[in-house]
Amino acid sequence: MADYDRNAYAPYAAGMGRSMSAAQYDAGLRSYMLGIYNHMSIALAISGLVAIGAFMLGTTTGVNGRLALTPFGQAIWLSPLKWVVMLAPLGFVLLLSFRWERMSYGALLGTFYSFAAIMGLSLSSVFVIYKLGSIAQVFFITAAAFGALSLFGYTTKKDLSGMGKFMLMGLFGLIIAGLVNIFMKSSALQFAINVIGVLVFAGLTAWDTQRLKEEYDVVAGDQTLMQKWSLMGALTLYLNFVNMFQMLLQLFGVRNEE
Repeated sequence: MADYDRNAYAPYAAGMGRSMSAAQYDAGLRSYMLGIYNHMSIALAISGLVAIGAFMLGTTTGVNGRLALTPFGQAIWLSPLKWVVMLAPLGFVLLLSFRWERMSYGALLGTFYSFAAIMGLSLSSVFVIYKLGSIAQVFFITAAAFGALSLFGYTTKKDLSGMGKFMLMGLFGLIIAGLVNIFMKSSALQFAINVIGVLVFAGLTAWDTQRLKEEYDVVAGDQTLMQKWSLMGALTLYLNFVNMFQMLLQLFGVRNEE
């Protein structure tokens, strides 16, 4: 989600502040943030259900008792179609990032949840690679860490904008390193990417939460704009959660062959 210039909206926000009591403002802020977390939670649930469904459709029990791939599994995990499955979520993120202002709330909502479903299909391979108990354990670790970091970002009085910009630079570095490692296939570099990635997305979670809370000033009093910003905020936190989960899983997950 774009990093908006809050100063550009200062007159508008100040005007809204004068027309709202403190109680109204606090109630609106709670509703706005709750909407973000609700949309994020629903999106995670959709992704999880699609991932589990794809895993069930894509695998069967082989003659030796091990997992075997069905034609569906071979198509989405082994055939060239796997690149479409892997890259489709990126296409949705770009669409949402650049078109959200021109989309109606209904279209934005449908696109966001469609993205969550496609992301679930992309994530389904983790059930083939890692043991189910290990996936569940890492998921709950991620959820606990995410909750604590988001709560910190919401409640702290310290300005996290400096840290956030530093984490964004780290994110670009991770993307470049990840692209390089596609060709190098270095396990040491991948380990470093995962460790640094966890720290980067942890920092982004706290900063994004604080930023989203502060941006309520921009949308206070405009229900349609608040709903749309709520969805884009949910997208931001969803991506932080999923990326942190994947990197923790690569660090601590137990693979099926182990």
